[in-house]
Amino acid sequence: MAGSKLIMGIDGGGSNTRVIIASPEGNIAAYIEDQKAASQHRDEQATDNVRKVIRKALSVAGCSPGEICGMAAGIAGFDRDQDLAWVQELTHLPEMTCPKWHVNDAVAAHYGALMAKPGIVVISGTGSIIFGINEEGRYIRNYDYHHYAASAARFLAYDAVYEAIAGHTDDTDGRLVHDMLLHWNAADLGELALLGRNGFHDDRRERDRIFGAFAPYVTEAAGAGSSLAQAVCDRSIHQIVVGIRLLGRHFQAETLRVACIGSVANSSYFQGKLKRIAKDDPGRPFRLMDPHFPPVVGSFLYAMEQLGLPVTDSVLNRFERTLSENTGPS
Repeated sequence: MAGSKLIMGIDGGGSNTRVIIASPEGNIAAYIEDQKAASQHRDEQATDNVRKVIRKALSVAGCSPGEICGMAAGIAGFDRDQDLAWVQELTHLPEMTCPKWHVNDAVAAHYGALMAKPGIVVISGTGSIIFGINEEGRYIRNYDYHHYAASAARFLAYDAVYEAIAGHTDDTDGRLVHDMLLHWNAADLGELALLGRNGFHDDRRERDRIFGAFAPYVTEAAGAGSSLAQAVCDRSIHQIVVGIRLLGRHFQAETLRVACIGSVANSSYFQGKLKRIAKDDPGRPFRLMDPHFPPVVGSFLYAMEQLGLPVTDSVLNRFERTLSENTGPS
């Protein structure tokens, strides 16, 4: 699409970085995904990771950096004003002089999932945050309450391992314990306890990565009937629901619109439990919505809004069609 004015959207997560380049009409010129983190909290090489993906996307699109007329990036870990310095470095290419907007990845997720219309997104994957935009356009986070839903992948795994080492297992947990011992290459729970006493791993990032990789075993075990896994998951789900309803205090709608982003929040067990709570629990009602677009598209739409460009139904329909062509079936 050389010669055309193009817009770039970036989804910089704790495990993956995605970049999309498209025209204001919704025609996608490039979509690149790399399994490397964009957050300096997760990877010391985050700046190199993001810049490499940007340059690859520009190459695939066949355009120069100067042809990008606007860029928005949703970055995991961009939680405080003082984070802006390292966040801006992620996307700094001297030859790309267009306006740039950097937001927390939850903002990009909301713009993609709910099109920035009133509602709440629950992000539980590598990290965890609950973020809403209310009817007045106000941004609200569970962090604002100093509330944290410990539903990130690593926290599920830490919790499950602690419970198992503490001896809180029964006959339903055999498969989970078996997978746990294999994951840590331990002969039994006693050996796993010795690993724990020594900190599991000296490097915090690597330790968190190893624990995070075990989370799918926990959510799968919960679905298969493991009492330990269900207890761990139910605690996290309860914290998510508390976060949703904290934010819900600032919404006028009787029923809250909620979309889930991330491997944990979208696991079968979490989805089933959240749907049951949404339907049967006596607290503030909410309804789970399927995300309309992924966060990387949310970043693109955010840039469109900041540039004052109209996001029409025809643009969205074209985007949906060309996104499917570029990413294949989900």
